[in-house]
Amino acid sequence: MKLNGAQILVNSLKNEGVSHIFGYPGGAVLHIYDALDACEDIKHILVRHEQGATHGADGYARASGKCGVTLVTSGPGITNAVTGIATAYMDSIPMVIISGQVPSALIGNDAFQEVDAVGITRSCVKHNFLIKDINQVASTVKKAFHIATTGRPGPVLIDIPKDITIETIEEQPYPEKVEMRSYQTAGRADAAQIIAAADLIAQAKSPIVYAGGGCVIGNADKELREFTRNLGFPITQTLMGLGAFPASDKQSLGMLGMHGTYEANMAMHGSDCVIAVGSRFDDRVTANIDKFCPTAKIIHIDIDPTSISKNVAVDAPIVGDVKSVLIDLIAAMKDRSIQNIDSWWKQIDEWRSVDSMAYTNKEGVIKPQRVVEALYEVTKGQAIVTSDVGQHQMWAAQYYPFDEPRRWINSGGLGTMGFGLPAAMGAKLACPDLDVACVTGEGSIQMMTQELSTMLQYATPVKIINLNNGYLGMVRQWQEFFYEKRYSMSYMEALPDFVKLAESYGHSGIKVEKESDLVPALVEAFKQKDKTVFLDIITDPSENVFPMIPSGAGHNEMLLAGRDEMSSTNDAGLNLV
Repeated sequence: MKLNGAQILVNSLKNEGVSHIFGYPGGAVLHIYDALDACEDIKHILVRHEQGATHGADGYARASGKCGVTLVTSGPGITNAVTGIATAYMDSIPMVIISGQVPSALIGNDAFQEVDAVGITRSCVKHNFLIKDINQVASTVKKAFHIATTGRPGPVLIDIPKDITIETIEEQPYPEKVEMRSYQTAGRADAAQIIAAADLIAQAKSPIVYAGGGCVIGNADKELREFTRNLGFPITQTLMGLGAFPASDKQSLGMLGMHGTYEANMAMHGSDCVIAVGSRFDDRVTANIDKFCPTAKIIHIDIDPTSISKNVAVDAPIVGDVKSVLIDLIAAMKDRSIQNIDSWWKQIDEWRSVDSMAYTNKEGVIKPQRVVEALYEVTKGQAIVTSDVGQHQMWAAQYYPFDEPRRWINSGGLGTMGFGLPAAMGAKLACPDLDVACVTGEGSIQMMTQELSTMLQYATPVKIINLNNGYLGMVRQWQEFFYEKRYSMSYMEALPDFVKLAESYGHSGIKVEKESDLVPALVEAFKQKDKTVFLDIITDPSENVFPMIPSGAGHNEMLLAGRDEMSSTNDAGLNLV
């Protein structure tokens, strides 16, 4: 039987176990959509914007652990998707993006809706392909999924010209394996590396485990917990690593970095041995590199060899899958005795007593921190929480303690406003039995509001927690601190009536202006299991995110709410929010 390229593509996706595709049709992909129409095994989610497709597939991938799939047309279809592709790339999320392309004969002729998809995406994908022959379709799909899901995961683009989707050939069996000499993933960690790390761990008197998103992506949460509990060491987690180790566990010091806890940052600074597991020492975590962990020996475990010693020099590099490395380290430590660290824990408890996450309530005003605390109480800590980027993102990370992995979904590396809503939709499709909440702000939510329409069409009931303070909050915070309170373009005027907006899309809306109404409104929202509910919560416009490490400072130079004041300065050397 003869099949066209589009049918071969769809059958290949079926063979890869794809159940959901997020996409938007256009001229270059109409044959693919025709083939999808005949396929009952794959559900297509028609988004309202291609960026929403990539974020939806991203949220689906993060919540499920599967590879997200996106289908977009040529030209503006792929350019609209680039932000979502870059978001997935920065956070190492497995995704396959299929983009239509103009017919092969027209490539390079500035044809209608032609862009160089391969060139445009080269810097923000793990790999990309331009299919030039119908015989390459099945093998390319096989390679794309293999690359996207192995090693350090990431997005892979398949650009397919329209004529390839029309051409027909005899049906061929789907490849069972991939052979790519140019692509090799890390194997088992070197035994000598394991021994060197174990020796450093055994000698440590003030150790700390520093866990990142690799522990979540690599499904190593069980091993991380066993390793940390066996040793009795304190553990801190990055923004992307939250949930890999239970936040409620006494060994957890919470999140570290720019807006991390006092105890986590002070422990990092005072440590003599940092065990970095699936983390990349990004600038939000390290603060001033010159002041980072001045007395520590550093062990760095990562599947990506290019990440090791990229930002911070390490003493014991271990290249390998986080899960298998932790298994090896657990075994290696069974034969070793460790130092007594009671005095180290005493010091950590002193830092804990500072209560760096305390905030001051103000009568008649809803504090955003309290909103997140109430969300945790109402959901009993069991919800999947997505966020956009800004103050609300930090408050969600700080005040919703995550005990399980894949419950916290946010744009960490790229910091993408508009991510939260379509990601929540994708997460709900992946995990329909779990409550999903999108914590957002009035700035972020307006970037992808149109996906409320998609959510109605495909029945993805999520709860939108809009922390409405009338400002682009994190921009305003930095303008207050560093620009002498010149609030240039950070205030939001002419905001819509979010309740009416939600209702116009067929959803429910609740406006909350009094703290006494907060918990009842959340309870009512989560009672409506089959309904998306938009909670527009009016919060304190003057509230800032604390603790905070100012630019140029080290972990031990944190500023705390109510204790320290930020003095205005110029923007020389400032890292953005």
